[in-house]
Amino acid sequence: MNKLAQLDLKFVWHPFTQMCDWLRREPVVIVKGSGAELRDVRGRKFLDANSSIWTNLHGHQNQKINAAISRQLKKISHSSALGFANEPASLLAERLVKAANSKSKTQNPKLAKVFFSDDGSTAMEVALKLAYEFTQRTRYKSVGRASRRAAEPRFLSLEGAYHGDTIGAVSLGHIDLFHRAYGRMLFKTDKVMSPYCYRCPFNRAKPERAGAREYRKCNWECVGLVEKKFAAQKRKGNPYAAFVFEPLMQGAAGMIPQPKSWLKQVSEIARNHGALLIADEVMTGFGRTGNIFACQHENVQPDFLCLAKGLTGGYLPMAATLTTQKVFDAFLGEYEEFKTFFHGHSYTGNQLGATASLASLEILQSEKSIHARQNLEKNLREELKSLWRLSNVGDVRQVGLVAGIEIVKNWRTREPFELREHAGIRVCEAMAKRGVLTRPVGNVIVLMPPYCTTRAQLQKMVSALREAIEEIF
Repeated sequence: MNKLAQLDLKFVWHPFTQMCDWLRREPVVIVKGSGAELRDVRGRKFLDANSSIWTNLHGHQNQKINAAISRQLKKISHSSALGFANEPASLLAERLVKAANSKSKTQNPKLAKVFFSDDGSTAMEVALKLAYEFTQRTRYKSVGRASRRAAEPRFLSLEGAYHGDTIGAVSLGHIDLFHRAYGRMLFKTDKVMSPYCYRCPFNRAKPERAGAREYRKCNWECVGLVEKKFAAQKRKGNPYAAFVFEPLMQGAAGMIPQPKSWLKQVSEIARNHGALLIADEVMTGFGRTGNIFACQHENVQPDFLCLAKGLTGGYLPMAATLTTQKVFDAFLGEYEEFKTFFHGHSYTGNQLGATASLASLEILQSEKSIHARQNLEKNLREELKSLWRLSNVGDVRQVGLVAGIEIVKNWRTREPFELREHAGIRVCEAMAKRGVLTRPVGNVIVLMPPYCTTRAQLQKMVSALREAIEEIF
């Protein structure tokens, strides 16, 4: 075993990892990357089939981003945003606001302000705190202090929601495996049915085998439940402050896509009940679903847009929360009024992260990149068709350049594997032996290629998955 692997096993604690299992084998130690390819300390080559946990957009060692960071390094790496401004962060804020509003056709307030932080969890924390305080200052400003305490702003999110690992973000989450242990630390939020079409309790369609499943006529029961949830909370005299969602596809829930127009319908319900919209685009943002932001597909304008992961192109930890002028104005006042937003991070608006983000956005919005993503999405759809013939493939789900392949015991019954059977983990281990790296979400295998992935590399990713499933089962 090489020295780096030994050091890792001796000192490093890995996220979302049962370390008892980790310590039983030599880890893959990544030392280099180029394009969609990674290389480990032993010189072995692997394809990065999940974009380094959904962060890397343009491939490793992208020359434009490298050059931009190098130029910034000759100026300054970081200075505080507490009391000072800086050039890259100011330019990036302008670019993000323009990108977020570029396809907006609604009458809802446009996004106008950007608060920078460090990662997806902190982007969500910012949105939660702002929404909470904004609601307190606007909805309850005329009631007494006692009444205000009795009407604390409440939040609604989806079943299977995952919005990060900080306490506020965990409070919004509804994945027992991840969140149950911290229950007594959290504030209470409500949940409503997620549109998981493959396992919909109202859908009685028989499984198909000729490509994507065809479901019987949908009566949108899931949308009706959202309406009922908002109405019930309103009758209690304390309407929801905000509705929190991942647009188009829920990631950690199992790559669950939302049927067309679901997002539009539930967003209108939330608006009609006076709730703010908090869009978690940590995964879906920056071209993953086709448009720069997933909300744009259904012309949904959120009050808070939370961004991270791909913001810097996968180079540096950085996040952003975009919001409206109306929210911003609620925090304006004289110093002695103490209406300041008392929240911040040491690396807020970091120059290197902002510089990488500017370079990444320039690439993303180029005609060359748009065309490449469109071709890659089409090629991915074609390659995934070969998986339908496998008896242990229950569902193949794709939104843009995000794919989730659900592994089941029997496609006819849709019977799932128990988590203790390690079905998804074993498939990914078999893929690694074939030179393809990804990580499962339970029994769902994730394919999320960098945008620079070639057709040959894409074919290898899918063939490795296909062969791994055949080998394991």
